[in-house]
Amino acid sequence: MDSEAEYSVQLNTPASGVADGDIRLTTSSSAVQQTLFLIHSDDVTLKVQAAKEIRRLTKTSQRYRRHFSNAVKPLVDMLRCESFESKEAALLALLNLAVKDEGNKINIIEAGALEPIIGFLQSENATLQDHATASLLTLSASPATKPIISASGVFPLLVKIIRHGSSQAKADAVMALSNLSTYQDNLLLILQAQPIPSTVSLLKSCKKSSKTTERCTALIESLMCYEEGRNSLISEEGGVLAVVEVLESGSAQSREHAVGALLTMCQSDRSKYREPILREGVIPGLLELTVQGIAKSRTKAQTLLRLLRDTPYPRSELEPDTLENIVSNLISQIDCEEQSGKAKEMLAEMVQVSMEQSLRHLQQRALVCTPADLSVPSCVSKITSK
Repeated sequence: MDSEAEYSVQLNTPASGVADGDIRLTTSSSAVQQTLFLIHSDDVTLKVQAAKEIRRLTKTSQRYRRHFSNAVKPLVDMLRCESFESKEAALLALLNLAVKDEGNKINIIEAGALEPIIGFLQSENATLQDHATASLLTLSASPATKPIISASGVFPLLVKIIRHGSSQAKADAVMALSNLSTYQDNLLLILQAQPIPSTVSLLKSCKKSSKTTERCTALIESLMCYEEGRNSLISEEGGVLAVVEVLESGSAQSREHAVGALLTMCQSDRSKYREPILREGVIPGLLELTVQGIAKSRTKAQTLLRLLRDTPYPRSELEPDTLENIVSNLISQIDCEEQSGKAKEMLAEMVQVSMEQSLRHLQQRALVCTPADLSVPSCVSKITSK
């Protein structure tokens, strides 16, 4: 699901107060009509007041976003004014108008907002840069606007913001890139901007349970489909480790993206990427994922474990390709005593959970089957912890 800058309405900018000469509202209908009249006026001060009022009224109201759709064109025109106050008021009003409103997103782009917004990305004014990044995040959530935004050459600017922007701008920029990466034709263009080093740096610094981490790993997973992306992650110091750490302690969605990224790498060239992945101690996290992960993550983790074993194929009929045997084989290859011990503990827990689940299944069958219907295995595989 694409992200939008819903929080942008709370950016630290002066709220529109009600004072002498300011817009005064009596009813909902008159508020809309009076504000639309003022936003179309030639008086810059009145236009700024109207833009602030539009921002306030559309903060949480989808109904007002519809009512003020006719304000898009004059607000876009204000982005080209000389005064900072006009630019900021218009940009924040447009941002609120675009949130969760596909029609307004398209209207904003068609009215020519993209050019000044991209200009603000390059501004030395950090406030304008932050607002512009949040605006692109919201506008990029629409499938209809993605090709237009992509054709504007915005990718290098977003990558630069991920590297040098404020903390909020970095998060917004990576989310915007993640949104745009879902448009397949964009992936190579994004790769040309070399986003992985700055994305990995951001991933290392943010909380593993955060939305930013989720979008970072989603972007990395998308870029692993290309050799350029895989090589960039491997060559970046701590790049694979950053993904492994998300696999271990990220949110459910982040962990799915992380294991998906590593699986794509290993499936593309097992001989090249198996060792770099194993070297970062991925086994304990994969074991936990096979037990506690969501369905897609469990499947991906099991597949990756099979690829990471010494040989991806069963050795013989005497050693079936069970998950326990795959992991036992991997554990025997781990040199680090600490990692090996943790992996063995995780494996023991995984087997215990598996046995408990099997027992519950047998108990459920016993309620609906006769004793003759039940078939109990004659032996249970044992895993040594030595």
